[in-house]
Amino acid sequence: MTNLTPPDVVRSVYAELVVTDLDRARWFWVDLLGMVVQAAEPDALYLRGYDELTHHNLVLRAGPAPAASHLAYRVRSAVDLDRAEAFFDHLGCRTLRLPAGTTRGIGEAVRVTDPLGFTVEFFHQVARAERLVQRYDLRRGAEIARFDHFNIVVPDIPAAFRHYCALGFRCSETIEDGETLYAAWMYRKQTVHDVAFTGGAGPRLHHLGFFAHESHQVLRMCDILGSLHQETHIERGPGRHGVSNAFYVYLRDPDGHRVEIYTSDYYTGDPDHETFRWNVHDPRRRDFWGNAVIESWYTEATPVLDLDGKPQPVTDTRCEETAVTVGADGLGTVTRTPNPSTG
Repeated sequence: MTNLTPPDVVRSVYAELVVTDLDRARWFWVDLLGMVVQAAEPDALYLRGYDELTHHNLVLRAGPAPAASHLAYRVRSAVDLDRAEAFFDHLGCRTLRLPAGTTRGIGEAVRVTDPLGFTVEFFHQVARAERLVQRYDLRRGAEIARFDHFNIVVPDIPAAFRHYCALGFRCSETIEDGETLYAAWMYRKQTVHDVAFTGGAGPRLHHLGFFAHESHQVLRMCDILGSLHQETHIERGPGRHGVSNAFYVYLRDPDGHRVEIYTSDYYTGDPDHETFRWNVHDPRRRDFWGNAVIESWYTEATPVLDLDGKPQPVTDTRCEETAVTVGADGLGTVTRTPNPSTG
């Protein structure tokens, strides 16, 4: 794609979501899920998990309609901001250099419209947060430990795969059939993924993934919602993915933003770690126990905003569920696009 040195991405760190009712959003993300309020403004909340030392993992900002404002990755050094700017300039993408403090707690940053249509931020410096790893007295809800990954909806999975390969990401798992790549899980930190691709009309944000340490915390979240007669916020699960081995539940917040609370994935840090390839016909890829997946998981996702805060137009894709049912972790196009992971 380019001979330029890509920015050295450390990991996925945070997302900014637009919510229509900040009080209602706080009820869901803080009172129910148990995220830590790091800072609050009249129109925004800055939240994090208990294991995090970065300023925040999620920004909830009040606005007229639900949307994903931007997705943010931390890079290794300040030099990588220059690399990010040059890398995306070379691709013909629009870029903005943002001064420190544009987002509270975040240092100087480069924000771009990437080739997939998402607004993505790269930053190095970030304000440090108080260590709460052993503040068990403060924990509640799902006891969210940290942010883990973005799952994004794209109409062209191979193009997304190639772009993130060019950024230096590695691939942990795929769903494929030897000719078509239906979904991929890619990482920089030494877990299964920092970003994953779901095929469909896009660009849209499918979900944000947050890590909890133990499976009973996932189950406890479901019990809390049931006790409060708020079980309609549970969209899918609990269950265990075939892809990633994660024990999971998917929830929808009051604006319809999807969040995954999960645990039990695995280490990918060895240099010879191989991509695990799921056959699209294997029903365990979507749920290891064979549970069916509801239609909304396939079809509904959050619109994304461009650098000016305007909704990005969505490109549709042809989804064919008759010959091949592409499972919960990758409803995808069946256009016969060569699989770049197999040549």
